[in-house]
Amino acid sequence: MKISGKTKVCAVIGDPVEHSLSPSIQNAAFQHLGLDYAYVAFTVKEDKLKDAVLGMKSLGIYGMNVTMPHKVNIMRYLDRLDETAERVGAVNTVLNKTEMTGYNTDGIGALNALRAHGADPNGKKVVIIGSGGASRSISFAIAQKARELTILNRTPEKAEVLSNRISVTTGKRVRWMKLCNDLLVEALGEADILINATSVGMYPSDSETPVDRSLLRRDLVVFDLVYNPLKTRLLREAESVGARTIDGLTMLVHQGAASFEIWTETKPPVAIMMKAALEDLRNAKM
Repeated sequence: MKISGKTKVCAVIGDPVEHSLSPSIQNAAFQHLGLDYAYVAFTVKEDKLKDAVLGMKSLGIYGMNVTMPHKVNIMRYLDRLDETAERVGAVNTVLNKTEMTGYNTDGIGALNALRAHGADPNGKKVVIIGSGGASRSISFAIAQKARELTILNRTPEKAEVLSNRISVTTGKRVRWMKLCNDLLVEALGEADILINATSVGMYPSDSETPVDRSLLRRDLVVFDLVYNPLKTRLLREAESVGARTIDGLTMLVHQGAASFEIWTETKPPVAIMMKAALEDLRNAKM
C-alpha cells in the first residue's frame, strides 16, 4: 500500500476495536482495486465521542465505520442521517464529504449474506432471537421482505418495543414473544429462517446455544451473527440435522462491503474481502 498526501483515510471507531477485522477487510479491497484509500482503527471512549467526531471532521477523515458502544450516540453529532439510519435509530457508517452523513448498512449486510447463500427472505417466515443493537437494523430490513417476522427476547418488553417501532415506521406487522422453550417451539414450527442476533455462543462461552438441537430441522436456514467462533454450537448442531447454515463473518463482510460502496462509489470485491477476513481470523487464533 502506497500512502500519499492524496490518500483518503477511513477508520473504524469503537471501544474496544483492537480485535476488529475491518482494517484487513477494507484495506484488502482498496488494494485489490488500486484505490488510494487507507483504513485504520481508533479506540474512542464514550466520553470522547463528540471530540472524536469533530476531530475527524476537521482532519478530513473520509469515511468511518462505527461499532459499539457508539452506534446510537453518534447520531447527535452528525449533520444528517439517511432514511435507513433514521428509521433504525443507529449508525454504523459515516461519509464525511460535504457534510457528515450517517448510514446503517447492517440490514442490507444481513440481506445480502442471506441471498449469497440462496436464502432470500422475501415471502418467507423469519424468526429473530434478540432485540438489541444487532437485531434492530436487521429486523427492520427483514420485516420489509418477509411474509412474517417474529422477534423473541428474554426480556419480552424489549421485543415488544422493537416490534412496535418497526410496525409504526414500516407498516409491517411484527410478532414478538418472550424467549423461552415453549414459545420458541411455536415460533419455529413453520419458520423458514432462524437468525441468532444475540451474543449467546460467542467465545469464550462457545459451549452455549440459544436453541436446543431438538428444535432444529433439515428445511430450516440457520444464520448466526456470531463469528468468533466461526462455527458456533448452534451452527454445528444445525449442520448435524442437515440444515443450511450461514456464519457471522459473512454478515460482517457484506455490511462492510456496503460501507465500501458508500465511500468509493465502486462495486466492492466481496470475495477478496471475505478471503482477508478469514485469514485475519485464523491468524488471530495462532
